[in-house]
Amino acid sequence: MDAMMQPAANEIGYVVGGGLEANLQVRLTVPPQEVQEGSFVVIDSGGWRFYGLVTDLQLGSTNPRFADEQSEERLPRQLAELLHGQTLYTNLAVMPVLMLERGPEPGTDEYHQWKDRHPDENKPVTVKTVPSHHSPVLLADAADIAQIFGKEDNKTIFCIGYTREQGHPVCLDLDKFVKRSSGIFGTTGSGKSFLARMILAGLIHADRAAALIFDMHNEYGPDSSSPDTGQPVPGLKGKFGAKIRLVGLGARTSFGKLNADFTLEIAQSDITSEDVLLLSQALNLNETAPVVLAALEREFGTDWFSEFLSMETGTTEQDENGKSVPAPNSVEFWAYASNVHPKSALALHQKLGRLRGKTYLTTSASTKGLDDIIENLENGRHVVLSFGKNNNELDYLLVTNLITRKIRDHWQEKTENFHAEKGGEPRPLVVVVEEAHKLLNREMASQTIFSTIAREMRKYYVTLLIIDQRPSQIYDEVMSQLGTRISGSLGDEDDINAVLSGLPGRSALRGLLSKLQAKEEALLLGWGVPMPIPIRSRRYDASFWESLLKDEQKPTTFEDASRSLGFEDDDTD
Repeated sequence: MDAMMQPAANEIGYVVGGGLEANLQVRLTVPPQEVQEGSFVVIDSGGWRFYGLVTDLQLGSTNPRFADEQSEERLPRQLAELLHGQTLYTNLAVMPVLMLERGPEPGTDEYHQWKDRHPDENKPVTVKTVPSHHSPVLLADAADIAQIFGKEDNKTIFCIGYTREQGHPVCLDLDKFVKRSSGIFGTTGSGKSFLARMILAGLIHADRAAALIFDMHNEYGPDSSSPDTGQPVPGLKGKFGAKIRLVGLGARTSFGKLNADFTLEIAQSDITSEDVLLLSQALNLNETAPVVLAALEREFGTDWFSEFLSMETGTTEQDENGKSVPAPNSVEFWAYASNVHPKSALALHQKLGRLRGKTYLTTSASTKGLDDIIENLENGRHVVLSFGKNNNELDYLLVTNLITRKIRDHWQEKTENFHAEKGGEPRPLVVVVEEAHKLLNREMASQTIFSTIAREMRKYYVTLLIIDQRPSQIYDEVMSQLGTRISGSLGDEDDINAVLSGLPGRSALRGLLSKLQAKEEALLLGWGVPMPIPIRSRRYDASFWESLLKDEQKPTTFEDASRSLGFEDDDTD
């Protein structure tokens, strides 16, 4: 056979049928064990190269008799193998996703004319046609992967994992990733927290966006240990030093062996009725609560919370007729005077009493914690907020919503000033939220600031990174706004359907997602990646940090060393 006719080393078969909607059918010319579901393949046809995913492997035969009868038991081995090669086969179902115009053969006149029509770099586009019959199909090599996902530059093109069969690097464009909200999903123990830490490390190292991390379990800032192996797990603070600001909720909140850079105390005057209504389920508020809250804000303004909780209940005095009436400083007295039903006011007062003992709520905040958080985010630092002992659902709902609402207002104002040429361009901000279904379920999504960010805040440089094990409990409208979805193993069908909602090729991708290994495998999906692909995720270990920080300059002075270790003088902030 002529050398030009020899198949490529990574050629696995040829196209025999199919279509855009029904997937392509590819006849395998190698043993089926050499190809797995989820393999990334390329198909060359004329001047085009097609990129697709293997979504199924199907055994077939030219005649059912040959598949049913075990001919190897009654025929000589060589004859049986020859018969099998002619009558039994394996077909691949390939979902075509992208196509790239390669043009004529290099060196020809047609090629030079084609290059003149394509002066800019040729980019893959969504597939709109099909390759010809018998077009060769090849397993993608490292160059093919880099063509689609980019080549790691230790800056914005960040290696997130590797192809499962051949270990080729698969990268994430961090600039594109932060332009829309995104989600990381997976069952408990699937490694989603490690994956989130790894991506955040890439974002911080690239320095293209600020990150505000609501850390419920002290997993992101300080060093910790793996719950499975007990091995130490580096935190972001130890690796990035002064770039990370550890903030404790309330006085004396610590990060294990590390002290907080500063603490956050919230003035009661910062709490609005919207913040309280967000707690409707957690506090079991009555339907009349909005009416009472509106009356309180109308009368006391921003001091409504402290004024209301300072009122007494059940206290009475004698009127001029000797009749027992509510005392002037009582909830009942205020309710009658404000035309509010006393029982509704008493019920709200009792339930808000659960917030009375919160150490982070003060009549007058002793620190400017909220202002400090915003200032650090604007000035190139990243904030990890630890909830410490205030880590129940009530605290999480109240604090995350209140802080994020303040930040939303600030970033929106800065963006409007920027467009009016009254200020510089805002620094992109990623708000990282764990247990997102508690804030973004169907009942609460309309009340939280997070749903507003997911829908509208991209134009104001603010996006979400939500981390959750139950995506099916997140409101559909919010899920539809997630540009990039990275999912580990999910055991529930509803969760699988939620991750794939709104994406093309859902039926084909469902099989890939449902068959992921319990750990260290993930499926990349959505707007933030050129095409879906299952990967073996990168390990969050010493080699990861060595590779990521290899271009970091070592401190050369005492001041540089102090800063890198996080001993920077707070007064310089």
